[in-house]
Amino acid sequence: QVQLVESGGGLVQPGGSLRLSCAASGSVIRLYSMGWYRQAPGKQRELVAVMMTGGTTTFADSVKGRFTMSSDNAKSTMYLQMTSVKPEDTAVYYCNYVVNGLGYWGQGTQVTVSS
Repeated sequence: QVQLVESGGGLVQPGGSLRLSCAASGSVIRLYSMGWYRQAPGKQRELVAVMMTGGTTTFADSVKGRFTMSSDNAKSTMYLQMTSVKPEDTAVYYCNYVVNGLGYWGQGTQVTVSS
């Protein structure tokens, strides 16, 4: 079992920055990927960024050049650095781990971009 807890969401003005964190606990042996997804009201959950254990990171076109993803293995935490945010980035953001073929989700953290 893997438990994921997101934090760092909140209200941010357009053009601002925010850093989301995802703390993992439990067994992450045979980790395949770590990722961030988001779901806006009335829309399906969509991929924001995914980092494979080999190091390759893929970003959605809508966030390329604005968001970066990193991880601190010592803290079992991964991050999503959001910069130059836009109102369309407003959503609940979820972190996801794929471990031993199973997907695990956090509870989500709300990000609202508004002036």
